[in-house]
Amino acid sequence: MSFPKDFLIGAATAAHQVEGNNIHSDYWAQEQMPHSGFAEPSLDACDHYNRFEEDIALLAKAGLNAYRFSIEWARIEPEEGRFDPAEVEHYRQVIACCKANGVEPIVTLHHFSSPVWLIRKGGWEAETVVEDFARYAAFVTKELGSELHYICTINEANMGIQVAAVAKRYMQQMMAAAAKMKAGQADSSVQVGINLEQLMANQKLTAEENVAAFGTPNPQTFVSGRTPEGDILVMKAHQAAKKAIKERFPDMKVGLTLSLHDMQPLPGGEAAAQKEWDDELLHYLPYIENDDFLGVQNYTRTRFDENGTLPAPDGAETTQMGYEYYPEAIGNVIREVSKVFHNDLIVTENGVATADDTRRVEYIRRALDGVQACVDEGIPVKGYYYWSLMDNFEWQKGFAMQFGLIAVDRKNGQTRIPKESLRFLGSYTKGE
Repeated sequence: MSFPKDFLIGAATAAHQVEGNNIHSDYWAQEQMPHSGFAEPSLDACDHYNRFEEDIALLAKAGLNAYRFSIEWARIEPEEGRFDPAEVEHYRQVIACCKANGVEPIVTLHHFSSPVWLIRKGGWEAETVVEDFARYAAFVTKELGSELHYICTINEANMGIQVAAVAKRYMQQMMAAAAKMKAGQADSSVQVGINLEQLMANQKLTAEENVAAFGTPNPQTFVSGRTPEGDILVMKAHQAAKKAIKERFPDMKVGLTLSLHDMQPLPGGEAAAQKEWDDELLHYLPYIENDDFLGVQNYTRTRFDENGTLPAPDGAETTQMGYEYYPEAIGNVIREVSKVFHNDLIVTENGVATADDTRRVEYIRRALDGVQACVDEGIPVKGYYYWSLMDNFEWQKGFAMQFGLIAVDRKNGQTRIPKESLRFLGSYTKGE
């Protein structure tokens, strides 16, 4: 298999998931709460903040030619209007390290985590977020933009809509379960042994802890269930950031990334699949159609019948995240996106959580077969970034999920252990 000479093959990380000690962020505050919904706190995570040189060197040695990472807003602007020059210098060093290793850096300005002060102002449902994000983007670009060719403004800008949909389904299940319990009936549609009274009590305690941390019982973080109005605010924030970036560097390649599923309707499921695709992508097109690229992020497929979404087929292999193991999804998604978005595409995330690295190698092989086919069809795919470079902090699930090309022994000095999948992915830049 041979990709074009300038095709980017790399891996991705997010600051909060790997750096450690991101103490001014909303995620850090939530992790520390006594009634946190997180399995464990991030603490020093993978200590990538101090070990980035080692990690980038491992990436480059394997043959990867690109690294997507995020700049942490809560580090750059820990207090509203106060920028930290030491943190700017840190990211300048990360970019320089990439270049010294022959690695193309692609920077994401916002990857889920936000400064606490932003959330105290109303977070991603407050109109002020547009100006605040644009100011941050302008500052980072002024300081670091001369060293970059690509900037992703916002990671998975559609995540809040997806969370809202999941929350709606969950609440419907919970209400049905509560009704059955009141009627003295057992319920099998929700996990066995669920304690609704305890859950409600914890919600009350969490609300009190949120008030202490954020000044509100219901903080609007980036991954909170989003209203339609908040959904458009994210798009406006992206557009304002893009304008600020382009004013200083007109040739900068600017885009955002979206979380996209391979929609596969069974007979009768066509309308549900179309609605989901509208929610995930189509309604954003007026806001992104002139972007230089779109970051495509995909992990699996979603099947639909006349009743809505379906679980994985009986007997299907599933990942640690509970997704169906389905590497063919990425090629299908690229084709569908290319029908409506006509500028460059970059696979900014695609990967699998598994303890079996042979399954990761096979996932990468089949996924890249799909990407290669899209390139051969003339679709302007410019790069592929596996998620993730290393096993890391998978948000509320903690450190149990193994997405990485590199294992991290956090109990023994944060030792890095490259996997065969790292070497395998790197082989694609060598035409092997």
